[in-house]
Amino acid sequence: MIRKVKKIGDPVLRKRANKVDKITKDIHKLIDDMVETMHHHMGIGLAAPQIGISQRIAVVALEKREDVPGSGQLYTLINPEILKTSPEKSVEQEGCLSIPGWRGQVERPHKVIIKAMDRNGNRVKHEVEGWLARAMLHEIDHLEGVMYIDKLIAPDKIWPVDEPELDE
Repeated sequence: MIRKVKKIGDPVLRKRANKVDKITKDIHKLIDDMVETMHHHMGIGLAAPQIGISQRIAVVALEKREDVPGSGQLYTLINPEILKTSPEKSVEQEGCLSIPGWRGQVERPHKVIIKAMDRNGNRVKHEVEGWLARAMLHEIDHLEGVMYIDKLIAPDKIWPVDEPELDE
């Protein structure tokens, strides 16, 4: 089911999300809804708070790109923890389904190691880089109540973009 995406200003987006204690049918349904919502809105990631659910769950599905190892897969991150980030950083533009119509320049580590649970409760470790690392870090930020606009390299490094309005 496609869920309504919460927009900037909604208090749920600024709260630290609650840990998931148990993988249930409801958690599976939530993950399925998140993936469907993300695809519907042409996003590459979505965190549960973005649909009003204060749970530490994020999904990332960067379309297959030759220059991005690991792209083309669906990653489900439940209770993710950042284990290590590289000292090497890059500045790239980011956008967010909760801040439609805007992009901004954000500096993030080029590589990251993240541990989490997958949708079946298995412990997984992802060592990713480039856009995939950026997308995962962006979604983990949402679980902490942080949005990309909090990390802009400069206030003038944000600009409007022409995007089609999508039905909720």
